[in-house]
Amino acid sequence: MRIQEIHDHRGGGGGGGTTPLMALPLHHQHQQPPPPHQQPRRKGGAGIRSWLVVSDSGKSHVEEVGKHPIMRRTGLPARDLRILDPVLSYPSTILGREKAIVVNLEHIKAIITATEVFVLNFKDPIVSPFVHDLEQKVSDIENPNNKVNDEESPIENEEEGLRKFRDSFRNSNAENGEDNAGKGLVDVPKTGGHVVLPFEFKALEVCLEFACKSLETETSTLEQEAYPALDELTSKISTLNLQRARHIKSRLVAVFGRVQKVRDELENLLDDDMDMAEMYLTDKLVHLGSEEAASKDDNEINNEEYESENESDDDDDDSRSNKSSMLTGFKPNVEELEMLLEAYFAQIEGTLNKLSTMREYIDDTEDYINIMLDDKQNQLLQMGVLLSTANLLLNAGIVVVGVFGMNVHINLFDPLPGENDDNASSTRFLQTTGGTLVGCLVLYFIAIYCGKKRGLLE
Repeated sequence: MRIQEIHDHRGGGGGGGTTPLMALPLHHQHQQPPPPHQQPRRKGGAGIRSWLVVSDSGKSHVEEVGKHPIMRRTGLPARDLRILDPVLSYPSTILGREKAIVVNLEHIKAIITATEVFVLNFKDPIVSPFVHDLEQKVSDIENPNNKVNDEESPIENEEEGLRKFRDSFRNSNAENGEDNAGKGLVDVPKTGGHVVLPFEFKALEVCLEFACKSLETETSTLEQEAYPALDELTSKISTLNLQRARHIKSRLVAVFGRVQKVRDELENLLDDDMDMAEMYLTDKLVHLGSEEAASKDDNEINNEEYESENESDDDDDDSRSNKSSMLTGFKPNVEELEMLLEAYFAQIEGTLNKLSTMREYIDDTEDYINIMLDDKQNQLLQMGVLLSTANLLLNAGIVVVGVFGMNVHINLFDPLPGENDDNASSTRFLQTTGGTLVGCLVLYFIAIYCGKKRGLLE
């Protein structure tokens, strides 16, 4: 009856109005798809991670950001973000990109922009001192005691930083003309006679300092364990000491590879001025502001050119080409960054030299142990030669005994004159036995003498 009422209401009683839905039973019509919370939503939560965002004022807050928002905010491709993936084991890397610097040094996995730093594994207890130093050292000198602020928006920080850099550039242009725009550089302010580094270099310096310090600490700890263990091994070769030495050498190889990779990364940066120029994020922002100001000036000049009739077209074209050439060529002076990298390159080089010295000491210890084992082996070989010679001569005496044991009558077996056959003395037996033993001993000493004379035995 329920199905018929629906049919009369929809189709007015005609057979042509019946749809397949009406032919279904009532319990099938009331079935609905499962609620949305029961369906897996993999796409929405994929790639969302916790990032600690540290601004240029030293204030920090935690954000739950996905991969694509991070790519939009930093301008990084997906392959650069893959370097920071904690699941994958990438070697130490420092990459300079258009809007950010990717830092993967030891336990540090961070992205540095011109106004803020994104730290990925900030919950790791090993990285906690790094986060504390970063919050203190990237802040301004006038405000050293900054507190955590969770309510400030990172987008507002970035926009505020962009406005600040562009306004400072326009003010400097208004006072000094277009000299800075032509060079593509900004004078670095000085405080108390010391050059104030840009924000990205402060953050990079904290990363390098923490990485070099952690490697130096691990090297010192390994030195304190390695040298006493190796000295004990040289004095007493045992299974326990050999296992300790093997464990120390495996740790040394691992630390040496990590230090070598950091050193090679710094050396590659120092050898390539273009890579260092990519890290001048602040100057890039100012250069971007200079290009915007220059584009406005070009538009004004073009409007004046259309209104003016007495100016020469050739001179205007030359002036515009010279101005555009000055703006397109952005080549900052990399001396500042080069001095910063050279300082930490020297520090990591010293750590590498310590590890090289330790590895040479381990190699010398191995050589000494091999020499001792070879000496023991030579002594065993000499003892084997002596025993083999004694065995040979003893077999010669056994041959003599076998000859006298044959059932062949000779005169040596006859009794001496004046002796009866039943009561024969053992004089000849003793003489024969003693002669055989003495002969074997004489031959043994002769063999030893010949071996020492020829240098076969010591």
